[in-house]
Amino acid sequence: MRFMAELGRSWIAIAAVTVFGLSAGTTRAQDTRTVTEPKIPAVCVQLTAELQSVGDKVSEADERNLDTVRIQSALDGCKPGMAVELKGSGKKNAFLTGPLELRSGVTLLIDAGVTLFGSRDPEVYAMTGPEMTAGLCGTIAKAVPAVFPAPPRAAAVKGGCRPLLSAVNVKDAAVMGDGVIDGRGYATLLGKDYSWWQMARKAEPKNEKYYSSRLLVANKADGLVLYRITLHNSPNFHVSVNGTNGFTAWGVHLVTPTDKTMDARNTDGIDPGSSTNITVAHSWIDNGDDNIAIKTGVSHMSVLDNHFYNGHGMSIGSETYAGQSFLLVDGLTEDHTTSGIRIKSNVTRGGPAHDLVYRNICMRDVKNPIAISPYYTNQTVEPYEDPKYEGDRIPDYKRITIQNVTSLTAGDVLIAGLNEQHRTEVTLDNVQIAGIAKAQAHGHFATITLGSGGTNIDFSATDLKVVAGEGGSPAAAYACDGKFLPMR
Repeated sequence: MRFMAELGRSWIAIAAVTVFGLSAGTTRAQDTRTVTEPKIPAVCVQLTAELQSVGDKVSEADERNLDTVRIQSALDGCKPGMAVELKGSGKKNAFLTGPLELRSGVTLLIDAGVTLFGSRDPEVYAMTGPEMTAGLCGTIAKAVPAVFPAPPRAAAVKGGCRPLLSAVNVKDAAVMGDGVIDGRGYATLLGKDYSWWQMARKAEPKNEKYYSSRLLVANKADGLVLYRITLHNSPNFHVSVNGTNGFTAWGVHLVTPTDKTMDARNTDGIDPGSSTNITVAHSWIDNGDDNIAIKTGVSHMSVLDNHFYNGHGMSIGSETYAGQSFLLVDGLTEDHTTSGIRIKSNVTRGGPAHDLVYRNICMRDVKNPIAISPYYTNQTVEPYEDPKYEGDRIPDYKRITIQNVTSLTAGDVLIAGLNEQHRTEVTLDNVQIAGIAKAQAHGHFATITLGSGGTNIDFSATDLKVVAGEGGSPAAAYACDGKFLPMR
């Protein structure tokens, strides 16, 4: 079974968080639950595929043959603690669906070799109701001011798109299995001459709002689990979790776009917000935006033993106004991400981020190994100077520890605070970036404390304050032998 080599270390990695603890000032910087490998439950009903995909695509003749009703009926009728299984039959290996709603205690189980495809008809995703504006899903809202940063409290138009999967006001819902969920962000929408991704890119130059579906959106979904599932080609964010206490993603494999000649804007991997007690472990993420983006109001999160490929790295922000706190990132490999450790916000959306620990991390071909910035401008990487936006939501970054981090290739480092009253405070302990030049260190209004392992980053050309701390003697670089593996 794929990724099983990693699972043998899973409980050891999590136990190490609890048993050995963290440095002073950063205690409990992780999920407070005891998290172990999920288990696939017994099956309440099996649904057999009636469609055949060819080259991972649905045939044109089958585009209206949706399985939505029978899958939803099975989820509705399944007892808590059991699973609805999607299985193949001979050459029949595909299901095609519009939006589905997960139920409390019920697992959607997708077998190996089976793909659950999302419909490319924007009308099936349209939000409906007396207060909803019709016809928005799959369109660009050209009336929205084309400015950045956007007005912080602009009135929102009601309506848009439902996600492919939703988990709202449920407990212990799950999506599991060795099969695939494919959101088909690449596919031309029915009734349109563009795809979800083409629409997103077309809206970018003027920062126009556009209405797109997501793969999975959870709200008040305590105990949600994703296990061993593969996620492909989401139209927008893959996994968005809000208002939830207890979310586990374990052994998730996420690849978007699967066709690397295509462009998939705003396809974040896993984005928790306004939630607590979160673990993302043993997962493989290759996508078109942040691999993980921690949105505002998240506390007690663990990111353990993961591999990132294409994407914008391990991110916090850009929304931090309700704060982020008590994060542990331990055992991360980043291969060709644009950023490595990234904290991004600005004065229109900022707030406190504190008690953050990043350790045992390997990077290569990462343009910005460290970017801690209040200068976010809606771009892939942050500028090195303040863009001078106006606002009263101030980013404030404190008690950040970066330990045992090795980048095998040179890249730029940015560590900045907004002003003297909001200085960023970071401890660097055995942080080594091969070949980094003095001119590649940037920042203002930050205090760097050197741990016993020190760093080879030379901040002498900046106005950053560097404090010796526990000694600051350079140590041997954290070993990355065998850490860079092919995407799985």
